Amino acid sequence: MSPRTAPALGSLAIQSPSQSSQLVHVSPATCHNLSAFKELLKEYRKLDDTVTMRINRTTAQFRDRDRMGASGKGSVQEQACSYLWQELVENWKRRAELINYCVEITNETRIGQSDQLGDGASPSSSLAVSDEAKSRQVRNEVAVENIVRRRSLDAFISRCRYFEAPASDEEARRWWNEAQRRH
Repeated sequence: MSPRTAPALGSLAIQSPSQSSQLVHVSPATCHNLSAFKELLKEYRKLDDTVTMRINRTTAQFRDRDRMGASGKGSVQEQACSYLWQELVENWKRRAELINYCVEITNETRIGQSDQLGDGASPSSSLAVSDEAKSRQVRNEVAVENIVRRRSLDAFISRCRYFEAPASDEEARRWWNEAQRRH
């Protein structure tokens, strides 16, 4: 993603299977509205918050497919773990994109305020403090994201002990290797 391109994000039926997904166009205004930014992250973190339930549901779905003779490669558990892993990775990528974009936007605003102060301009000091606080809160989401991923990964590994990310999916493999190093 280029530095000035806002990510287009959609729910993609993370919470419940649905035929329609909502597309959210993130703009600098989204990043500066902390309530909207945090609400969007909360929406995307629902998959992580329900990872154990999702493993159970996904396993049941693949078991039903197997009973109807529509099974894929590997055991039901392997298929369910692989499917859920892909969902997690896609969701993590979207959240990382959103957070990185907003960190960049709020940093630019904060740096712009600092430059104006250095040029002798006299912007409201409360505005500069507000921009600094926003920037700090957005940057703090990086740490929160790491905690959320760790918790999800722990739950995933506890249920998918023998899972290995497919070598054919380079990006998913990178996320898996990174997660294993931290685990």
